[in-house]
Amino acid sequence: MKKRMYVGAGASAGIAIVAVAATVVSGAFARSSATPLPASSCSAIQNPSGQILVASDLPLEGSGRTQTEQMTRAIKFIFQQHGWKAGNYSIAYQSCDDATAQAGKWDSGKASANANAYAQDASVGAVIGTFNSGAAEIEIPILNRAPNGPVAMVSPANTYVGLTHPGPGTVAGEPGKYYPTGKRNYARVVAADDYQGAADAKLAKQLGVKKVFILNDKEAYGLGVATNFKNAAIKLGIKVVGFQAWDGKASSYEATAVKIKASGAQGVFLGGLICENGGKLIKDIRAGVASSVKIMAPDGFTPVSATVQQAGSAANNMTVSVAGLPNSALKGAGKAFVAAFTKADHQAPDPYSVYAAQAAEVIVAAIAQSNGTRSDIAKQLFKVRLTNTILGSMSFNANGDVTSNPVTIYKVVAGKSTTLEVIVPPKSLVKAA
Repeated sequence: MKKRMYVGAGASAGIAIVAVAATVVSGAFARSSATPLPASSCSAIQNPSGQILVASDLPLEGSGRTQTEQMTRAIKFIFQQHGWKAGNYSIAYQSCDDATAQAGKWDSGKASANANAYAQDASVGAVIGTFNSGAAEIEIPILNRAPNGPVAMVSPANTYVGLTHPGPGTVAGEPGKYYPTGKRNYARVVAADDYQGAADAKLAKQLGVKKVFILNDKEAYGLGVATNFKNAAIKLGIKVVGFQAWDGKASSYEATAVKIKASGAQGVFLGGLICENGGKLIKDIRAGVASSVKIMAPDGFTPVSATVQQAGSAANNMTVSVAGLPNSALKGAGKAFVAAFTKADHQAPDPYSVYAAQAAEVIVAAIAQSNGTRSDIAKQLFKVRLTNTILGSMSFNANGDVTSNPVTIYKVVAGKSTTLEVIVPPKSLVKAA
């Protein structure tokens, strides 16, 4: 019997993909080298003689491009450290793009085309991605229904709660609607937004915020994390004096600033993405409200350098939360990775590059434990138990959520990102979020 297999990422609609022939041998697959995915969506293949092609699906356009491009280098770095091997299998790698230059961020049409390309090609076995939760909402169910699948997917950055479990801030049918086969194929190495929202609410309490005005960018991630923050803030006795969306294409937010000032809010939470005109929003809030107002944002405002670039001095003293640990808190294998990658890349890894590297470690482990088929790689994903890895111990619950959930708060001081503190919110507050 003949099968075809490789692990891949994005391809544009209408582009044929040539699969790689392989023959079943004692329950495993003996493969020739992987066939590259189209250059129209993906970079040149790395280690082209590899049997299984692992690929990332990230937005490589727009303000966050520097961040996501470094994530792809971190993934490649991990594969190189493993000698391009995952157990009995050799691996290759391609970086693929789910964004468009026109949108300047991830694009729903591109995400759908990418996911359908993976599913339709029997050689695709796993994907590292996505970066944006909205893109994951599109891609997960397509990969879940893939023939002979589902196809495994590990995200280094998705935080929207409804992708993996129900709760406040999610919508009807989540997460079940993302898994039409009834089998789980998706996991993430970062904490979900019920943890991040709870951590930011705890931060607001610590900062003395008694009244808070909450904004969101209307996307799944932005509205979700804003709702999680709202619920946790109420639990802590903080009064929510405003909850509304901002238009990412607006030329001015002066009217919004007027509302915030009139509400008496001491704090403003920005649930959304910096690419949704977040810099202008911050500027107008600072100009229209007291300079002492606490501006708090979630990880959608990373890299912090991009926020500072767009908002200028208005970003000073604002905080940005990121699900995960700062580089300075990593120990053992994590500390070693930061040192080695910094030397190789000539700059320290962004927090999400660290998590991209961890996602690559998880994929290597899942493939190594599998018989090489896409369905078994997905199955083994939930059996991965790593110790002394980049983030310490790493495993997932049945939902695909990581079992360790710290959140780091960064503060902008004199135009630079500084680590303020690491918050592990109590489970009671997370449940309320």
